[in-house]
Amino acid sequence: MNLVRYALASALALSLLLLSSAASAQMKFAVVDVQRAVMESEDGLRAQATLKKLFDKRQQELDAKQNALQQARDDIEKQSKVLSKEALARRTEEWQRAMVELQGTFVEFNKELQKKQGELTQPILNKVISMLRQLAAQDGYDAIFEKNAVPYARSDLDITDKTIQLYNAGTPKAEPPKDDKKAPAAKPPAAKPPAAKPPAAK
Repeated sequence: MNLVRYALASALALSLLLLSSAASAQMKFAVVDVQRAVMESEDGLRAQATLKKLFDKRQQELDAKQNALQQARDDIEKQSKVLSKEALARRTEEWQRAMVELQGTFVEFNKELQKKQGELTQPILNKVISMLRQLAAQDGYDAIFEKNAVPYARSDLDITDKTIQLYNAGTPKAEPPKDDKKAPAAKPPAAKPPAAKPPAAK
């Protein structure tokens, strides 16, 4: 999908360059890193802090369950020589069910994060697009391209910082929660697998 988008953007850029020099001289273009504009706006930074807080809370829950499963697995291995076959089979089956449940919880955790990310970032994206339309009308741009979809653009054509400034100028100031730390700027955190996967039941 990204390759197709890149090819289309490249073809469009090439066709524009092939216009007559007179027409080209009259046209004005710009590029913008939409993702950075979204995530580095004041609203975007607050959204990242909210996502990180949710991520950390859920990750702690997953880690606790993971550690409990690992301990249970170790106990089964230690007692495997003294347990009857029936007891060993029962303990192993219980462990396997708990492992499947943990994996399901992990999947639901990822879905929850993705849903929350969309809820928080979609309104910001819509506003950024509005800012770009405003900039295009204000500064006379004929077209504004996604920076990451074109093979090359001069640095002076990049209006990402200007877009962020315009966005923030229309955003009410709000202090972020004191306990929240800034999440990575490029993208919201994604759930990681449990720290150590228990060995498969024998």
